[in-house]
Amino acid sequence: MELTLQLKRLGKKKVKQVPFTLQETPKNLKELLIGCVKHQVEAFNKKRLEVNVIGFLSPAEIQEQAQSGKVDFGEINNKDLANLEKAIDNVLLAFKDGLFVVFVDDNEITDLKTPLELTSDSVIAFIRMTFLVGTYW
Repeated sequence: MELTLQLKRLGKKKVKQVPFTLQETPKNLKELLIGCVKHQVEAFNKKRLEVNVIGFLSPAEIQEQAQSGKVDFGEINNKDLANLEKAIDNVLLAFKDGLFVVFVDDNEITDLKTPLELTSDSVIAFIRMTFLVGTYW
């Protein structure tokens, strides 16, 4: 199933639009979160296992990376692979603890068991919450 994910952080204006493909249509929020985590863990682990043979950057790559503020060769020093079960446990706990909220087609989903009726036009927004730190005077 083809979906569009919107990744947002409170206090930031930038919204990252990510086209996303899931193998199965999720029936509820828990299945959606697990599907997203599986996809991301697979991509993360695949990147860790790839061997980078090209030792130089093209001018276009340098320009593209310079806009993000960091130019590097993309070499990864930490080759540890992500654990899928731990990642799933972490995302479910983070949702329960309110570290992020989920909107499906502008409707907030507050329960993991909430049934979802997703279409290819559905827009799913993940908003990472920011906690205030400091002292109150």
